[in-house]
Amino acid sequence: MSMEQIRKYRGVPAKRGMRVFFTGRGHDEPGRIKSARGGYLMIELDGDGFACSYHPTWKLRYLDEGGKVIFDSEAKQ
Repeated sequence: MSMEQIRKYRGVPAKRGMRVFFTGRGHDEPGRIKSARGGYLMIELDGDGFACSYHPTWKLRYLDEGGKVIFDSEAKQ
């Protein structure tokens, strides 16, 4: 599934290079979207040096270029 398909079918604003917060460990962990693979986003959390797969609608906050949250997957549910 491509990034465009993820945006369309999952209803998220995901784009390559976009900043996100992963909230699955009880606190915000900043990172950047690197690519898409098999319906998941490949995100490199700051300081990791490698990307891991994350579901586009689970525990992610998407940020605009100014750092403001524009989509919160937790609020969607």
